[in-house]
Amino acid sequence: MDLEKHPQKPVAPAEPNDAIRASDADRDRIADILRDALAEGRLDAEEHSERIDAVYRAKTVGELEPLVRDLPVTRNGSRSDAMSYGYGPEEPVGPAENLIAVFSSSTRKGRWRVGRRTNAFSLFGSVEIDLTEALFEQRLTVINATSIFGSVEVRVPENISLRGSGTGFFGNFEVRTLEAADPEAPVVVVNGYAVFGNVEAKPKRGRLIADLHDRLRKHLG
Repeated sequence: MDLEKHPQKPVAPAEPNDAIRASDADRDRIADILRDALAEGRLDAEEHSERIDAVYRAKTVGELEPLVRDLPVTRNGSRSDAMSYGYGPEEPVGPAENLIAVFSSSTRKGRWRVGRRTNAFSLFGSVEIDLTEALFEQRLTVINATSIFGSVEVRVPENISLRGSGTGFFGNFEVRTLEAADPEAPVVVVNGYAVFGNVEAKPKRGRLIADLHDRLRKHLG
């Protein structure tokens, strides 16, 4: 064959991994790492929110990786070590539960299954979220609370971790930070703001998650 008459086509250089288009699975993997970092206290609520926004705006793998470069990667779909607390299987993030009170009241309490995300909105009303008897099927629970001329109250057991970030405009936004002794205990994060209103999250004295309390009692004999 005459190579001069039939020149070979140049081979395109291999595309760098950083330039590969990001898939939904790639974004979910990064979001999972960020979720663990928030639960472990490596990121605060504001940093987590900023990075999550960047995750779902990212077009390539190269844009995703810097978002977790300073975090330990211990996930392969789940934590690398077995969880001491018995959570259920990981499920895709579904729609948030909405609690709305407009010139009224809305209450969630008793033995109920807590979702990953809950939105609480109060306008000239009151919302009460009592987690002291709730069933936590995941480690991290996020509550987005908005109060305008109203109130949102969140009560948690004393043996979980409670964190949050928010602002009060001529109102009060208070999250009483709590760190559980058990490193795998549920984490509740309360974010939001109050405008001429009140958002308050704090532990309820004497109330413990029964599952954790029973496990500790058995361990101590």
